[in-house]
Amino acid sequence: MHRSLIALALLLVAPLISAQVYKWKDANGTVHYSQSPPSTQGTKYKEMKSSGVIDPDTPPPVTAAAASKPDATPTPATTTLADTPENRNKLCSSLTTNLAALQGSAPVVMQQDGKQTVLDDSARKQQASAAQAQYQQYCGK
Repeated sequence: MHRSLIALALLLVAPLISAQVYKWKDANGTVHYSQSPPSTQGTKYKEMKSSGVIDPDTPPPVTAAAASKPDATPTPATTTLADTPENRNKLCSSLTTNLAALQGSAPVVMQQDGKQTVLDDSARKQQASAAQAQYQQYCGK
């Protein structure tokens, strides 16, 4: 009886250990994982075997063009928000907070390429200038 329960448990767990997984990116660049292929025709997907082990994501290889431009920063994916008074107030509030932090004397830490980095003086001035320009454009002050 005990052996049959162990055998039954192993048979039930076996499909979970090695499952077929599909990976694809949608039009917005979001990566999806599923046990079935994407429903939209023409979507390129990759068949993967799941071994039950989670591997950390590896960054994409650096191309020669990107390596020759050390100042090149990847552009973050942007989402478009409706221009409503509520969204405009949130943006202006966020810009005011960011400007106060950038113009203060405390260290400013930003998330870049998945790593937290402290801004040096030139990067801090560049970020403050960009935030000030956005504030003038969207908040009109």
